[in-house]
Amino acid sequence: MAQIKIYGVAEHLNPVKARMSEAIHACVVEALKFPVDKRAHRFFPMAREDFYIPGGQGRTDAYTIIEISMFEGRTQEAKRKLIHLLFQRLQADVGVAPADVEITITETPRQNWGFRGQTGDEVGLSYKVEV
Repeated sequence: MAQIKIYGVAEHLNPVKARMSEAIHACVVEALKFPVDKRAHRFFPMAREDFYIPGGQGRTDAYTIIEISMFEGRTQEAKRKLIHLLFQRLQADVGVAPADVEITITETPRQNWGFRGQTGDEVGLSYKVEV
């Protein structure tokens, strides 16, 4: 299970949301072995005055924050692969430079999730979390 939130300046994020979602999903499918039909992306396009961009490091108004909340259990290698793929594909497929992408992964125990009327540790998944 994973929920992905994407934040950015509205005038830069809105035109690329569909391509960005495709790129992010392809990375999750490849790195975490997610089923192709599992996609939970939430976009938060923000007014420029409400989204402060850290200075320096070559950042522009295309600066994008990606927060991934998921079950614990993935290996360090799988998470590292996901992060590297996100930098590569967002640049290649969407035109967002790595300097403009910030990614955080937050892992929580399955029992701290609730969906389909059960806790995450009670639900049978159609895919493996331990990759």
